[in-house]
Amino acid sequence: MIKLVVSDIDGTLLPEGTIELKPEFYGAVRKLKEKGILFVAASGRPYASMRRVFAPVADDIIFIAENGSIVMHHEKMLSSNFIEPVLAEEVVAYLRTLPECEIMLSVPERVYLETTDERMIDLLIHGYHMEVERTEDLLPLCARTNKLSGYRENGIEPLAKGIMEHFSGRLNTMVAGERWIDLMNPMADKGNALAGLQKMLHITKEETMAFGDNFNDIGMLRQAEESYAVANAADKVKQAAKYIAPANTENGVLRILEERLL
Repeated sequence: MIKLVVSDIDGTLLPEGTIELKPEFYGAVRKLKEKGILFVAASGRPYASMRRVFAPVADDIIFIAENGSIVMHHEKMLSSNFIEPVLAEEVVAYLRTLPECEIMLSVPERVYLETTDERMIDLLIHGYHMEVERTEDLLPLCARTNKLSGYRENGIEPLAKGIMEHFSGRLNTMVAGERWIDLMNPMADKGNALAGLQKMLHITKEETMAFGDNFNDIGMLRQAEESYAVANAADKVKQAAKYIAPANTENGVLRILEERLL
């Protein structure tokens, strides 16, 4: 019997960088709760952005934010993983050397940017609906960050391999979308966050259903017996999942919930 449903947002529930869920999805979350099934939203997005997406049901669900580096419920932090300050400073210095690469530094309350690119700022504020603050220098903020991200408007793939090799074994580094790469504490991962939550709630893998589309969802999918990759997912993600759900553009998650649980 499923007691816990966890889903990624960008690429799984929504097209990347948007916030408007169908009203029917909020209804499905409420119905799940009535049946004793808890819904968990899991994303690379900051908590503030995630909470806006799920505003009508925000107090009914749990948030695994920033790729598992923080877990929130009723505005309280259930767990967190921060980056060692010296290592965070190294990340900022390294990303500054890369062509066309913008840097975003996250703390639980907001994100910070050095960029003067108004298009990126507009995307974060009006697309992802993040709490954004611009700063002249990210280095002083490295003392308390749970995630650093590289952003390249024309696609992160040309930079991703070099970034991952440079910080291999020291940080959990993962591609989190076509334009994003995230760097976090080695223990920060959606799968680890879900495992901790399952232990806290006394819920097993066999009682968990999960949905994802990108590489940062693989750990989470492996932590659920009933795992679904949406049809638009990367091939490696499909290989990690037990089932394939319809694409996000076809409301795949909602359709599976209605067919299987509601």
